[in-house]
Amino acid sequence: MAFAEIAHEVVDFVRAHQVWAAPISFALAFGESLAFISLLVPATVALVGIGALIGASHIPFIPIWIGAALGAALGDWLSYWIGFHYKGSIAHVWPLSRYPNMLPRGEAFLKRWGVLAVFIGRFFGPVRASIPLVAGIFAMPIWQFQFANFTSAFLWAAVLLAPGAFGLTMFKFMADI
Repeated sequence: MAFAEIAHEVVDFVRAHQVWAAPISFALAFGESLAFISLLVPATVALVGIGALIGASHIPFIPIWIGAALGAALGDWLSYWIGFHYKGSIAHVWPLSRYPNMLPRGEAFLKRWGVLAVFIGRFFGPVRASIPLVAGIFAMPIWQFQFANFTSAFLWAAVLLAPGAFGLTMFKFMADI
């Protein structure tokens, strides 16, 4: 089954079982933000689809937004912990073992941008789950990491969910003017 089909199935499930929207959003964002697992989870497409359901089905925005943001932040936090705990030995694990220049590039990005690398990295798919891992490997101070982690997680979740959640309302508002 392709990623798009999986995302469609998830959105259909949420449409039928709206009470599960926040926990599913949490799980999707967690998987999307977790090192290595993020390669297997079609969360971005599913979260955008759930955002559209919010607007079309009048599902409450805030619980889903909080669920997605907390899932993303906890996924990054776990990735940071894995990097901090396993350090350089993580380079021998797939997919890093197949792309040996990934860690040095991540280190250079982190050294250049510091805490902003964690914030900026959240918004770029290929580095979303690897920057926290690299931040842990190179022992970025935990409070700096967590500040960027949580603030970017809440903004990222809003960016994915809000267009669908509020787009139809804005379109109707503009059409009434």
